Amino acid sequence: MTADGSNEEAQLLAVEEEQPWLRLDKRMLLVHPVNEGVKILPVLLVSFFVGSQSGNHFWSLGILAVVVVFAILRWFTTSYRIGPVHVQLRTGVFQKKLLSIPRNRIRSVDVEANVLHRVLGLSILRIGTGQQAGKGETFELNALDTSLVPALRGDLLQRVSGQIPATDGTPATAADPGVEIAHWQFSWVRFAPFSITGIVTIAAAIGVLFQYGLGQTLAESSVVSNSIDSAEQFGITALVVVALVALLVVSSIFACVRYLVAYANLTVTDQGRTLHVSHGLLRTRQSTLDRKRLRGTSLSEPLLLRAVSGARLDAIMTGVSAEKKESSLLLPQAPRTEALRMMNTVLGDAGLHGGADLPLLQHGPAARRRRYTRAALPVLVVAAGIGSAQYLGAPIPILAWIATGVLFVAAVGLAHDRYRGLGHAVLPGWLITQHGSLDRNRHSLEAAGIIGWTVRQTFFQRRAGVATIVAATPAGVGHYEVVDIPIENAWAMIDAVTPGAGDIWLSRS
Repeated sequence: MTADGSNEEAQLLAVEEEQPWLRLDKRMLLVHPVNEGVKILPVLLVSFFVGSQSGNHFWSLGILAVVVVFAILRWFTTSYRIGPVHVQLRTGVFQKKLLSIPRNRIRSVDVEANVLHRVLGLSILRIGTGQQAGKGETFELNALDTSLVPALRGDLLQRVSGQIPATDGTPATAADPGVEIAHWQFSWVRFAPFSITGIVTIAAAIGVLFQYGLGQTLAESSVVSNSIDSAEQFGITALVVVALVALLVVSSIFACVRYLVAYANLTVTDQGRTLHVSHGLLRTRQSTLDRKRLRGTSLSEPLLLRAVSGARLDAIMTGVSAEKKESSLLLPQAPRTEALRMMNTVLGDAGLHGGADLPLLQHGPAARRRRYTRAALPVLVVAAGIGSAQYLGAPIPILAWIATGVLFVAAVGLAHDRYRGLGHAVLPGWLITQHGSLDRNRHSLEAAGIIGWTVRQTFFQRRAGVATIVAATPAGVGHYEVVDIPIENAWAMIDAVTPGAGDIWLSRS
């Protein structure tokens, strides 16, 4: 660092020390007690029942009073400062904590607002640095006046977008509204049932009921017992069919409701240097994706969603973990044609034109044979076991053989679909890879974002003459695989994506 640079930074730090610490909006005095009360709702319910049985009704009131006082103290002990060099957050009622983040480490700024926040005109602002922070180290301003958030977000992202922040700490003006490149349609709700979110929601609800003892009471109720007695009159098969149909209907309803709540009103806006994604019906969420950190896209096509020509699109971003799905979202479950259009729009601006529906290079007969072997072999082992048991005199119902035959046909179909979806393509500066059937993903990864290569072979892969290539990157999930490529083509493919990376191995082959 030069002397001029050191002097300039020292001046900025001096200006920063003179800036006042700010408090969150006073309306949070209405929100914090509600939020804390919801978190300990089971404790309040238990204290209410205990107090009712003992004749002392002040148990729950005392706990509620403590929660309210603690929530109010949180507001008084929370302050923040947006300086030209750092953003700082002071928190802690009993244990003081100062969280300071250099502005040049800011990678993302997300904005959320639940129902209560929206009613009060407030928003939650979260700053991400691209690192896995420990528990309690999230930089979160909960909450700010919604009217102030756009300018503050633009100010925080000035370094990200290549602009120079103001030295006096004053917020910048709001960013240019940009051009809308995607907009959610109500008809997209039809794709929601073709996922497992509804079943997961039902399972979570049942788990909560049993956790607090309500599930046992419900299971022993007269309504459930009378329903089971009535169903048994029609036979066990009818009972199973009715239960499955009911599960599908209820899970579909839950999936549609969750989809509407999470993704309604979604818009994707191109603001030049950034992409701005906003969605949510009751709880709104806004994410800003920096184009300079965009390393590609992931097109997700699970089997059920693919059957109805649907897909989901996520961005591969440096500094944004792919585990935080909503932070890298470009499109939720939507028509595949719309996902491909959006994919071409985003990747075209990044330098990859027409890569969304580019034909992939298949991996040959060895990869095909591995798919059929791995899918059919377990079913054949089961069939051999059933045949042996029947040969030894065990009574095997015909239904077991029918089920085995159905499983074999399904396994063969799965193997065919897995091979049809397996492949890769190399374009100047880009690697495209696709694999999977039940959960198929097509990753388009920029070569500039790849920091290392691994060629991996299991025992069975060595015998088949294939290998799995792993491209390491600080973006997205951290690694992307080209599965079961012929080993003689592995290093040539690496050299085509990253010139020079495979030279030493090519010369040895």
